[in-house]
Formats: sequence, C-alpha cells, structure tokens
Amino acid sequence: MPTPVNSANEEPAQDEGLRARLVEAGVELVAGEGVQALSLREIARRAGVSHGAPRRYFPTHLDLLSAIARRGFADLAARTAEVLDGDDASPRARLTSLARTYLDFALSERGMYELMFRHDLLESNRLGLRDTSLPLFQVLVDLIARIRPPADTPPPVVAGALWANLHGIAQLWGWGSLPLATGSDDIEPLLRATLDAHLGPESR
Repeated sequence: MPTPVNSANEEPAQDEGLRARLVEAGVELVAGEGVQALSLREIARRAGVSHGAPRRYFPTHLDLLSAIARRGFADLAARTAEVLDGDDASPRARLTSLARTYLDFALSERGMYELMFRHDLLESNRLGLRDTSLPLFQVLVDLIARIRPPADTPPPVVAGALWANLHGIAQLWGWGSLPLATGSDDIEPLLRATLDAHLGPESR
C-alpha cells in the first residue's frame, strides 16, 4: 500500500522551488535582454508557469525585481571577497583591486548591474536587499578611512563620490562614449586617474 504523501510538508518545498525558478528566470532574462524585459508575464513564461503565478510568491513586481537584484549583489560580493580575502596588500592596492572588480562586473553583467542600482525599481528595505548591498559600500568606506589622512570630508562622502565616479565610467564606457572621447580601448588609465583624484596620488 503506498505511503500517503504529506502535502502540508511538501507544499513549502514546492513553493520554494517555484520561487527559485522565478528568480532564476529573471536573472537569465536581465542578463540576456536587460531591465526593460523584466515584466511579470515574461518572467512567468520563462519559468514555465501561468502569468498570475508570481503573485503567489512575490506580492508586487518590485518584490520580484528586488529578489533578482539580490542575486546580483550576492555575485558582486562573492567576486569582491575573492579579490580581498587573505590579501596582505596595502589598503590602496586593495581598493584598486576592488574598483577594478566593480568595473569588470559592471561591463560584463550590464543588465544585472543596471537593475541593482535602480532603487526606483526596487524595494531595498525588503527581502534582505540592504543587508546584501550596504556591506559592499562599507568595505569601500573602511578602505578609504585607512588610506586618507584625517580631513574635513568624512570617508562615507569620499566613498560616495568615488562610487559615483566609477559608476559614470562604467556607464559611459559601456555606451562607447569614453573609448570614443579618449581614443583608447584601455580603461585602466581612467581607473587610476579616478583613484588619484579622490585619494591623492599614489606614493611611489
């Protein structure tokens, strides 16, 4: 005689599996077609469910987009940890590696990168999104505090200005504007000029 299935115990696992499928479908969609493709209907179609199914697991479109973006922040955090963990280099060298990793991510994962920082599209106080994104910024703040001497400008402000500069480089390089304007296909001089502008010239 078959053993009865405990549907009450099975349903949460099934729900979790479908939730993960929806997020995975969104991750693949944003990577291939960009933020503009992330409609609930298209994500549901890619996940192989009815167009109303996402509402069972994500009450709003913003909730689902936030869950997708969280995957991006987790990926960036993993890349950052790989670069920084166990590294005994100077704080300046570590920050240079961090900035380079950020630009590499921005240019190789353009759709996800755009979504991650579109807080007009995300619920950053839900689904642990802030818990994933803010520690990355804090790493930047902590390194700057170790590099710059005490000054009137607090490290979080310097970090914000540096981040904005890196973001601008990533966007303009991705659009082709900076390679055209500089006449170069090497992003490294721009990275170093940006670090010098915000941190002072590197000691030789």
